[in-house]
Amino acid sequence: MTKVIRAGTITTASETYTADILIEGEKIASIGQNLTPPGAEIIDASGKLVLPGGVDPHAHFDLPMAGTVTADDHYTGLKAAAFGGTTTVLDFTSQDSDDLGAVLDAWHAKAAKAAVDIGVHMNITHFTPEVARQIPHLAERGVTSLKVFTAYNGRLRLGDGDIFQVMRIARESGLLTMVHAENGDAIDILIAEALAAGHTSPEWHALTRPAWGAVEAVLRSSALAAQAQAPLYIVHMNAAGEVDQLAYAREHGLPVMGETCPQYLFFTADHLRRPDGAKWVCSPPVRSAEDNARLWQGLADGAIQTIGTDHCSFFFDGARPILYEGQPVAIPGKELGRDDFTKIPNGLPGVGDRLPILWTYGVRAGKLSANQFVALTSTNPAKIFGLYPRKGSLAPGADADLVIWDPEKRITYGVAHAQHRTDYNLYENWELVGYPEKVFLRGELIVDREQWLGRPGIGRFIPGQPFASIL
Repeated sequence: MTKVIRAGTITTASETYTADILIEGEKIASIGQNLTPPGAEIIDASGKLVLPGGVDPHAHFDLPMAGTVTADDHYTGLKAAAFGGTTTVLDFTSQDSDDLGAVLDAWHAKAAKAAVDIGVHMNITHFTPEVARQIPHLAERGVTSLKVFTAYNGRLRLGDGDIFQVMRIARESGLLTMVHAENGDAIDILIAEALAAGHTSPEWHALTRPAWGAVEAVLRSSALAAQAQAPLYIVHMNAAGEVDQLAYAREHGLPVMGETCPQYLFFTADHLRRPDGAKWVCSPPVRSAEDNARLWQGLADGAIQTIGTDHCSFFFDGARPILYEGQPVAIPGKELGRDDFTKIPNGLPGVGDRLPILWTYGVRAGKLSANQFVALTSTNPAKIFGLYPRKGSLAPGADADLVIWDPEKRITYGVAHAQHRTDYNLYENWELVGYPEKVFLRGELIVDREQWLGRPGIGRFIPGQPFASIL
């Protein structure tokens, strides 16, 4: 069906202007003044902003961890994303075998219920000659990014030599290597010492994962990328020193890019000391107010390229059911680590919070411009992961993923608005000004204020293109 979004203030990563947007089927057909095709549905956006749908480059759904599974799957989590104005999300595989094709098949089976469009990164947590042989073929199936870890010894971590080899293969194949940057050796020693001393409370999750380990790992990973002559993307940057190392690498001409997440902009280790501190347990951990400030600076001055969420939701108390779409749901969660911080499932809800929180406390607070907001949360991720200009743009030929944004909408935010399938929200009772009013996925209205019009499986797999932009 033909639609016209009438007289909205179009806000992209580079421009702000008032115009109509003509949608034909799933695509933006044209942008201009006084577009009036016969029979078109007219949607008045005067006084509102029109943004490209958000692109979240980092989330986890239906992920087994710590004896349980994440609270959100590819339907519930992506529905929450839609309510927050995000229409494309990139998930991760788990490398259960050396057969990467089978790993990807298993992921597609789980993601078939997706509520918005979705892509995927391939975790490389076991590197063998067979895995090396298969990596170059991933782009044929639309997977153009690989994630490696410098932590989680014995489970996810690769040695530096293997990471170096992955980077070189990725470079030749047009793939982007992503790295989780911490020092797994130091972490293991510090955890063992903490437990031996009887330190079991949530704050020790942060105390055993010190920021210097992350800073060192960013520099080390950047050095490996330089030697491999390969692009690198640092996920979930959380410490001031990481921003300094990223800036250093970029100043020296290295194709290294960085991502942070809202939790690292707003919360500190003091939150872990609260009675409900387990709610803030994630890896890497939240740090200090000084780290918060440096990350904001890195976003403002362009040192950091994207804001993802690392959405990985769990119940705070999985013994107490909640109602979700009218049905009781209870999934074991953070109560599993009540007596041992190492058994708290690591992860936070956030995929639906990202845009509303960052608008009020980033754009309205004067820390980011509206155009920077769009770049960091939509356009840059789409470019980096080979989805642009299909995603992350408002231009003829792009998918009609649009958010009509009411910049004056006032709400008291929290678990009810966020729509995640869990029992808490990190931003409970925060006052917001600015919120999505209508959200379109490929031209179809899926969120209309508080009404969900989408359905399981409406989302599609969006393949990434190799040799994507290095920003």
